[in-house]
Amino acid sequence: MDKVYNMSIFAKVVEMGSFTAVANHLDTTVGNISRAVSVLEQNLDTRLLQRSTRRLLITDAGRRFYERSIAILADIEQAEAEARDAQLEPRGKLRVHTVPGIGRRLVARAALAYRRAYPDVSVDLLLSQRMPNLLEEQLDVAVVIARTLPDSAYVSQKIGVSHCILAASPAYLAQHPAPEGPEDLAEHTCVLLGTVDYSPDEWCLESAGGRVVHRPTGPHFGVNDMDAMSTTLKDGAGIGLIAAFSAIDDLRIGSLVRVLPQYHTYERNVYAVYSSRRFVDAKIKRFIDVLKVDVGGELNAYAAELGIGIEQV
Repeated sequence: MDKVYNMSIFAKVVEMGSFTAVANHLDTTVGNISRAVSVLEQNLDTRLLQRSTRRLLITDAGRRFYERSIAILADIEQAEAEARDAQLEPRGKLRVHTVPGIGRRLVARAALAYRRAYPDVSVDLLLSQRMPNLLEEQLDVAVVIARTLPDSAYVSQKIGVSHCILAASPAYLAQHPAPEGPEDLAEHTCVLLGTVDYSPDEWCLESAGGRVVHRPTGPHFGVNDMDAMSTTLKDGAGIGLIAAFSAIDDLRIGSLVRVLPQYHTYERNVYAVYSSRRFVDAKIKRFIDVLKVDVGGELNAYAAELGIGIEQV
């Protein structure tokens, strides 16, 4: 029989004063109760109760063991309650990984909103240009941008859709007439973004008229960070593909201008990735809910403002 079970039976016998009372309380037999206490005594090699036909007496060793047992049983009960609560109420520490561009622009704000809603959760937000190992790095959630996710043991939920658009600074376009079609991009300096999410080798552009692929050639400027892309474009480096979430503020104030506004890249999905489908902590569930509303909602709003078709998540 289980040691903790036997311990709990012994504690009830002490508290209720008889095997019969405990057997009736637990809807079992007196023999089962007596056997649980006997197994415990055999394992401890110690007499815990003195039995007679009329009454039970607890020994000194039994009294000491009882006092320790009820403390241990209380700790176990508390641990179980906390584990159950983890499925119901967000608490503890949430470790989140995200790529820098969307992390700085959207995920950080969503994490702050989450903290305000669930103050019992501490949030660590980690930014880097890679897909992490969630288990080895003890991460709860990773926010990933990709057309499709590779097969893995991880679980994912789609939280939104991201697009890139072509943009340049007014200063650059003042010196280099804006292209009228994708074929004119060959006459411009292209600023290339190369990250885990974006290939610099080809620009797949879509419009109502269909899809066209531009492969930048000749001299170019390359970066591997969306914020660096924004900076170089505003400084007049050329024309580049930049995510709507990184460009929107600059487009609004005019420090960037959209080029070939009828075109955008094919959509990339934004995923929340976590390690297990079973027994997901409430802190993770609620964070993904916040991501869908805050990050997914913002991405939809940007797409609508830029005239890009929106897909509901």
